[in-house]
Amino acid sequence: MEEFDVHKFKQEQITLIEENLRTIKDVDVLLENILSGARKIVNADAGSIYEYDSKENLLRIRYSQNDTLQSKLGKGEKLPYVSYTLLPSSQSIAGYCVLSKKIINIPDVYNLEPNITNSNGEVISCPFEFNKESDIKTGYHTKSMLTIPLIMTNGKVLGVLQIINARDDFGNPVPFDKDSEFFITQFANKVGSIYEYAYLTRLNIDRLVRMAGFRDPRETGAHVERVSSFALEIYDRYAANKNIPEKVRNKFRDNLRLAARCHDVGKVAVPDEILKKEGILDEDERDIMKGHTCVGAQIFTPIENETDQMIRDVCLHHHDRWDGGDKGYPGNYNYMDYIPETKMPHCIEQELKGEDIPLAARIVSLADVYDALRHKRCYKREWTEKDTFQEIADQSGQQFDPELVKAFFQIKDRLEDINRSIDNL
Repeated sequence: MEEFDVHKFKQEQITLIEENLRTIKDVDVLLENILSGARKIVNADAGSIYEYDSKENLLRIRYSQNDTLQSKLGKGEKLPYVSYTLLPSSQSIAGYCVLSKKIINIPDVYNLEPNITNSNGEVISCPFEFNKESDIKTGYHTKSMLTIPLIMTNGKVLGVLQIINARDDFGNPVPFDKDSEFFITQFANKVGSIYEYAYLTRLNIDRLVRMAGFRDPRETGAHVERVSSFALEIYDRYAANKNIPEKVRNKFRDNLRLAARCHDVGKVAVPDEILKKEGILDEDERDIMKGHTCVGAQIFTPIENETDQMIRDVCLHHHDRWDGGDKGYPGNYNYMDYIPETKMPHCIEQELKGEDIPLAARIVSLADVYDALRHKRCYKREWTEKDTFQEIADQSGQQFDPELVKAFFQIKDRLEDINRSIDNL
C-alpha cells in the first residue's frame, strides 16, 4: 500500500483552493475565502483577516471566523459583527507583522517568550503583547497564533492573515509547526497576486462610484459600503433559509457585493439642479431622476460576463416594486431608448413585479431603503430603528419581497451593528 504523502496532499490542497479563489472578483468575498482556505490548510479553529490602508496607515479587521463559537449557533446565524481599526505598531501582533513584513508564529499567546525567532531565523526581543479583550468578551481561549502578511508584487502590504489554534487529531489546540509555516507561506505567496487583482478591480469600481459621489452629496462612500454590506447579509440569511447550495451561493454573493456598490452610478447623468436640490422633488424632477436607473444599465451594456449582468440588473431594477405598483420604475421600459437628462414616462405601462424582478435588484432595493431611512438626508430626518423596522414590515409584499423581509428581520440586530460600525469608520 502506498504511503500517504502529507506534503503532496497539502500541495494539491493549496492548488485547489487557489483555483477556487481565482474565480472570485470582489475583494471582500475573497478575503473571507482566503481566511477559510488558510484555516483549512493548517487545520485551525479560528482566525481573522485584516485589510491595511497604507494611505491612512490603518489596519482594519474585515472578517473573523471561529468554529468553536460558530458551532453554538443555529442554522443561518452568524457570529457577532466585529469591526475596528488600529494604527500599526510593534506593540500589537498584527501591527508588528505589517511593519516587519515577517511571519510571526506564537505557540502560546498567554505565555510570550521574551525573545522570538522570526521567519528569517533572527532572534529578536518580543516587542508586542496579546490583546485579551476578545477572549474575555467571548469566553474563547486563544492559544497558538500564526500571523502572515499579504503582500503585492510591488512589495506593498495589502493585509494581514491571522490564524488561531491549530488542532491535533482530537481537536485540541496545539502550536503551529514548521510545516504549517511552510505551507502558509506558500499559500500567502500565491494568494497575494489574487488579492492584488481583486483589489485593483475594486479600486476601479470605487473610482466609478466616487465619480457619481462627487455629483451627488448624498451618495457617500459610507452609504455605498453600508448598502453593499447589508445586501450581502440579507442574501446570506435568505440563502440559508432556502437551502441554496454553497457553490451557487458563493458565486451569487461575489457578484452581488460589486453590483450593490454600483446601484446608483447612473446618477452621474442627472442634472445638478435636481441632484443637489435641497428639498422634495416635484413630479417633473422625479421623472428625470428616474432616468438614473437606465443610465446605470447603459453604462454596463453590452454585457460581457455574469458580473456585468448583475450590475446592470441592479442599476436598472432596484426601484421596481414587488407588487408592480405605479411608484416602481422602470419596469420593462427599454432602457437603451432613454436619453439622459430627459423625463422617464410618468406612468410605466409595462410593469415588472414579483420574481420577474431579478433577485439581486430585490435585495439591493431593501438594503438601499433601509439605509436611506436610517440616515439623515437634505429632505428628511433620520428615522428611528422602531419606525424603520415598522415601515419595512408594512411594505412586505408591496414594495419588498416578503421572503427577503423575513430574512431581514432575522438579522436586524446584525444590520444595526454594521450600520453603527461603518458610520464610525
